[in-house]
Amino acid sequence: MSRSTTNWRTAGLLAAAGIALAACGTTGGGTEGEGTDDGEGGGDCVGVIAYIGPLTGPSANLGINIVNGSNLALEQFQEANPDCDVTLEEFDSQGDPAAASPLVSEIVGNADIIGVVGPTFSGETAATGDVFAEAGLVTVSPSATNPDLALNGWDTFHRVIGNDATQAPAVASYLTGTANAEGVFVVDDSSEYGAGLGAGVVESLGDLVVGTESIQVGQTDMGPVVTAVNASGADSLYFAGYYAEASVLANQLRSGGWEGLFMSGDGTLDPAFVEAAGGAAEGAVLTCPCAPADEEFAAAYEASAGQAPGTYSTEGFDATNVLLQGILDGNTDRPSLLEWVNSYDAEGITKHITFDETGEVADVVVYQYPVEGGEIQVGVPIEQ
Repeated sequence: MSRSTTNWRTAGLLAAAGIALAACGTTGGGTEGEGTDDGEGGGDCVGVIAYIGPLTGPSANLGINIVNGSNLALEQFQEANPDCDVTLEEFDSQGDPAAASPLVSEIVGNADIIGVVGPTFSGETAATGDVFAEAGLVTVSPSATNPDLALNGWDTFHRVIGNDATQAPAVASYLTGTANAEGVFVVDDSSEYGAGLGAGVVESLGDLVVGTESIQVGQTDMGPVVTAVNASGADSLYFAGYYAEASVLANQLRSGGWEGLFMSGDGTLDPAFVEAAGGAAEGAVLTCPCAPADEEFAAAYEASAGQAPGTYSTEGFDATNVLLQGILDGNTDRPSLLEWVNSYDAEGITKHITFDETGEVADVVVYQYPVEGGEIQVGVPIEQ
């Protein structure tokens, strides 16, 4: 997918106020013709969608981006379908698997909730996937990327973003090609997400890896890592984790005299990384299987949320619209909406969305977002 493809998708989809939800060009689990063609949805167009992920805590920005994208999708849907009664309920897990588990029990216990946007992070997804599967409650994650999540046999699990098995080879391609790296040090944060992505990068780079370390979420003393990196002779470093720890690591690496290329993934792709790292963020390259927002989406998003779109904003919009289209088509209980999503096949603003039997999205592009002039620049696809 090229950036121009994203532009025409957004222009067409936003112009239709909720990606033409009332039109006939969308296919899913419902039988063709079950929904209304006038965009009004009627009395059968009713449902509650839940969001679960961080809205507070150290990684709150990533969840807020998703919720804002979800709210924009819902606003456009309601404008196009005023007779529909669909609401979004938000559940703040702070991205913590332990906090997510009781919230998911609450979600599955509410019979009005028929679909879920999320969970946001891989750890909370792994901790709660069995519960969603047992309840037959469909989930569409904009952001959980650990590859193993799709191997659990959960027929309720779906994601509209490429997993880390697609991101890691792209990272290796960038490092060996564009960056011409001669030695790479890989650090992960021991989380479900970070450990998985880090292991994938190590495997993809092979003999180019000159050292590895694991830290813990919340760790502030990176001294041992800095010492190991300097001793390794690495000219590049890839950090698999979230922006709070990434900023600390980048600062302490620069303070410790290391001058190589700092790279990280989607968990670091947030302005908070640049703000906290300051000058240490300059020149960093952040990778993500998430699409940048084009100008038209960005304008609509900012008018709705009062801030610019960020990481996973577009994926949050797409994930929500998958569920909204199913509800519009008359799938207003858990079994029928799950069937709809399992056979979904339609255009989103980030990509063409269709899922395989494990819930993986078929169309994946990995982008690199450089930090220049104190700002994260627009992402461009990594050539592989």
